[in-house]
Amino acid sequence: MKIRLMSIPVADQDKALQFYTEKLGFTLKKDISLGEARWLTLVSPEEPEGPELLLEPNAEYPAMKALKEALVKDGIPIAAFAVNNIHEEFKRLKEKGVSFTLEPTDFGTVLVAIFNDTCDNLIQIYQEKIP
Repeated sequence: MKIRLMSIPVADQDKALQFYTEKLGFTLKKDISLGEARWLTLVSPEEPEGPELLLEPNAEYPAMKALKEALVKDGIPIAAFAVNNIHEEFKRLKEKGVSFTLEPTDFGTVLVAIFNDTCDNLIQIYQEKIP
């Protein structure tokens, strides 16, 4: 079993695509029309054949909307992305205007920061600490 696809619920795929490519630096992998929505996936430029991130056009589904609101209210990220140097990544993203709800914080075995993806999701970046 392998992880090949992870989805992030978004209401506006174009807005999400702009944020995830221009701010975070992900690369467009697939853009397939499905009528009103698209099968829109992104990959890390560091792993172009790695897992894909689907910008899932279902954020207005009532159950998803309630879940997203509850997660944000409680400060819980819907996804987490690994970084090599959290302080450099934090600085790079802040300079691009990304809004953080948690600055880099030491949680023992990892350093964590959390930001808002402008699509009503909290996203965590983390750096594992090498013993």
